[in-house]
Amino acid sequence: MNGNPGNGFSTSGAESGRVEQQESISFPRIIDLTLTLCPGMRGVACEPKFNFSEHGWNAQTLHLYSHCGTHIDAPTHSEAGDRTIDEVPLAQCMGPAWLVKLDGIAPRTLITVADLGSIATRFAPGDSLILRTGWSAFIDEAKWRDELPRVSLELARWCVEHRVKLLGVEPPSVADVNDLPELIRIHQTLLGGGVLPVEGLTNLEAIRQEKVFFAALPLKPLRGDGSPVRAFAIEGGQWSAF
Repeated sequence: MNGNPGNGFSTSGAESGRVEQQESISFPRIIDLTLTLCPGMRGVACEPKFNFSEHGWNAQTLHLYSHCGTHIDAPTHSEAGDRTIDEVPLAQCMGPAWLVKLDGIAPRTLITVADLGSIATRFAPGDSLILRTGWSAFIDEAKWRDELPRVSLELARWCVEHRVKLLGVEPPSVADVNDLPELIRIHQTLLGGGVLPVEGLTNLEAIRQEKVFFAALPLKPLRGDGSPVRAFAIEGGQWSAF
């Protein structure tokens, strides 16, 4: 019998070509960028509702602040427009994204266009930005919220002008949460210009590529001003086809 002596099956030329093609396919690598929602986290509470021994299934009631954990903002969050999170198309919550490496950034630093480096000249309208600062390492410390590096007004305006789709950051906000005028100004600039902030990202150090497929998929609360998301990046595979 002709063919592979190891399995006893013959392989035609066409079949052999298909095998080689399958072996050359690059399978995607999926990286979870989402904080785990835990009791005690700001805006998160969980309580038992049913248990298996008494009811036949386990279930709990979740109480979630609309901007807890890893989350996305809708324009209504900052009175920057009428669109609510349930009206945001899913296509606006995913797409190609550039990873900007800002590891070791000092607390309270204003992130500017210059910090984008060469990405600023290679960026295409409709792409997204992910700012890796390493800030998620401080989630259990007061500085995570009170000393966060933040987006400058210059960078916020650049994002609008260059039609950034998603702007992902590790701190819980793109702006200083203790400076209300700044908080409103940055959010209204971004959201009013069509840029959706994704805040509270984590595990960005696991991303190996400079450009990835990025998604932050929200829940669909009616007239919601924002929502927790499951955020992830995809490397390799056919993600670039999106």
